Amino acid sequence: MPEKAVMKRAKRDLRRGEAPSTAAGEFVREEMHHIREGKHGAASSKQAIAIGLSKARRAGIPLGAPKRAKASTRRSARQASAAGRRRSKRPAAQTRSRAARRALRRQPRRAASHRALATQARKAARRRGPAARSRAAKKAAATRKRRAAAEA
Repeated sequence: MPEKAVMKRAKRDLRRGEAPSTAAGEFVREEMHHIREGKHGAASSKQAIAIGLSKARRAGIPLGAPKRAKASTRRSARQASAAGRRRSKRPAAQTRSRAARRALRRQPRRAASHRALATQARKAARRRGPAARSRAAKKAAATRKRRAAAEA
C-alpha cells in the first residue's frame, strides 16, 4: 500500500492538471526510495519503474496500458487499473503476495542507483525520436507557463 504522503502528492498533481504519468511518477519515486533503503530490490531499473506504475494504477491513477508492450504486460496493466477502479480493495492472495515479496528481497539494490536510472532515462529518450522529445519539451514549457500564471 502506498504511503499517505505519496497519495496526497499524486492527487495534488492531478488536481493541478498534470498528466497522469506525472502523478504516477510519485509512486515510482517511492519505489526507488524503498529499494535504496533496503526494503527490497529489483532486477533492473525497468522493473522498479514497472512496480511503481503498477502501484499507481492500483491507487486509482488513470494510467492506460502501454500501447507498445507485450500482451502479458498490457493485461497486467489493465488488471491493475481495474483494481484501482474497484471500490473494495481486495488484497492479493496472501501466498502469492508473500512469494513476490520474498523474490524481490533476493534481488540486487543497484537497480535504483543514480547511475542505473540515468542510463535508463538516456535509453528511453533515445528510443523516442527528436520530434517526440521536442513535443515533450514544448509541453513542459507550456505547463511551466500555466503554473506561473496560476501562482501570480
